[in-house]
Amino acid sequence: MKSIILYTDGGCDPNPGAGGWGVVLLYKQHRKELCGGERETTNNRMELMAAISGLGALVEPCEITLYTDSEYLRNGITQWMASWKRNGWRTANKEPVKNQLLWQELDALCQKHVINWNWVRGHTGNTENERCDQLARLGRQQALAASKA
Repeated sequence: MKSIILYTDGGCDPNPGAGGWGVVLLYKQHRKELCGGERETTNNRMELMAAISGLGALVEPCEITLYTDSEYLRNGITQWMASWKRNGWRTANKEPVKNQLLWQELDALCQKHVINWNWVRGHTGNTENERCDQLARLGRQQALAASKA
């Protein structure tokens, strides 16, 4: 299996409002950057979209070290999802899981890979995390521009 390093970030301004996501994929000397956005969304949806887009860009099963500054994303995939699935996509409070379709899409993508999920503190000088933040802002700007066209 190829070993990939994947950085993701998503954000919204205001929240909810226009948002964007950014991805940096690293494999040996290769680098791929992706971004996108939506006119009306939330920061959590954009964090999920970043991970989905990054994993979806891989054409074969890989061993991935994924870095995110979103505790929502990391905790959701590593701690909460198993319970949600057992409980019919309900939280411990019996409420429907927010962003269920995105979580299910992410879960399906995760089945193809071996992923080590890592949390990094955002906006603290981590070069690739900062680049993902820039890409997320670009994705947001592109979504706003497209909605005006």
